[in-house]
Amino acid sequence: MDKALFSYALRMGDSTLVLAQRLGEWTGHGPALEEELACANTALDLLGQARMWLTLAGETEGQGRDEDRLAYHRDVHEYTNYLLVERENGHYGDTLARQFLFDAWHCFLLEQLIESSDEQIREIAQKAHKEVLYHLRRSTDLIVRLGDGTPESHKRMQQAIDDAWFYLGELFLDDEVTEELAQRQAVPLMASLWQPCLEYIQNALERATLRCPAEQDAQHKAYRGGPQGRHTEALGFLLAEMQHLPRMYPDARW
Repeated sequence: MDKALFSYALRMGDSTLVLAQRLGEWTGHGPALEEELACANTALDLLGQARMWLTLAGETEGQGRDEDRLAYHRDVHEYTNYLLVERENGHYGDTLARQFLFDAWHCFLLEQLIESSDEQIREIAQKAHKEVLYHLRRSTDLIVRLGDGTPESHKRMQQAIDDAWFYLGELFLDDEVTEELAQRQAVPLMASLWQPCLEYIQNALERATLRCPAEQDAQHKAYRGGPQGRHTEALGFLLAEMQHLPRMYPDARW
């Protein structure tokens, strides 16, 4: 088994799946119908991407686990998603800050994965990139509108960015998985994405009249541990809800 490819596909699948689940929680509770639909559509895009990554993980593992088995029958410590995506939604500004930071990283990553030496990674990236490019445009536009809006929206958006900032750095940390795959030119080193991504974020926040938190806070004070299975309690509650029916009725057919 290609352990590095399995781990990376699982990491990407878990991250997109968990974020899709978080966004789906806004269904019926959005601040406006248009935003509620946008969250649902983004969640569906990410869910489709999660299926592709988890399918790749299952095929690489070769143990007979498909995407559903990987999604619904693993415990919290077996999930390898980044910590940013498991953060609770909070108010809508918190959700947008989380989405904006993830979208920026995700878009720059997929641009590199389109050139991957691995055909399966390349195909997933080609399918996902157009969707994520739209996600980034939308989240950037909303960050700018709320940041440069009323005093109240500006204050809430600034606090949301500040709170999410400490989760950003983990996205750019390399480990033995990314280093091995980078040697094969299958994925880029995550650290190589930091500068272009940071420049994009800084430009967007400037347009939004928001202060960009200190760069060193994201890099050196980042919360970390998600890809190693160390998570916040928030993920446990999310998985308990998401996995409830498949675990109660494991042999059910829909």
